[in-house]
Amino acid sequence: MRIYTKTGDYGETSLFGGKRVPKNHLRIRAYGAIDELNSLLGVVLSKLSDERVEESINQIQKDLLVIGSHLAGSRISIENLQGRVTEMEKVIDKLERELPSLSNFILPEGTERATLIFYARSVGRRAERELVTLSKEEAVDEKIHTYLNRLSDFLFVLARYLNYKSGIKETIWKVTS
Repeated sequence: MRIYTKTGDYGETSLFGGKRVPKNHLRIRAYGAIDELNSLLGVVLSKLSDERVEESINQIQKDLLVIGSHLAGSRISIENLQGRVTEMEKVIDKLERELPSLSNFILPEGTERATLIFYARSVGRRAERELVTLSKEEAVDEKIHTYLNRLSDFLFVLARYLNYKSGIKETIWKVTS
């Protein structure tokens, strides 16, 4: 099988099942943003040296492939997303117990690993916005909304944690006149 089919040369692509849609269709935009997030997490993985964090990110990448496939029309099951959300919440709670409390916005900076995770979080938020836009036109399973929302929380806390473990002090953002 060749990687190129030439069927997309005129601005259309196929969903699972063969339905043709424009490449800027809301569904394509939603799973395209999820694909972008997944690729960025691959960059994050290339910068990590913590096996537990690497395993978590790798599992998230697999989850995102399932979500993207589901959004493309595959009949792939997304039932395990609920359990994955619970797992992320447990990790968030554990990491937050070690972190200093936060009552202000912080700048997304620090180590290269942490800043890439902050960046991934913002790409995840964009994917979430694309999903919300799609859900105004077509049915989208709530498990996907919940997963993406919790994922951005997870990535935020993970970036903070990596900075904290590296001794990087957070920069509190304050409004200046």
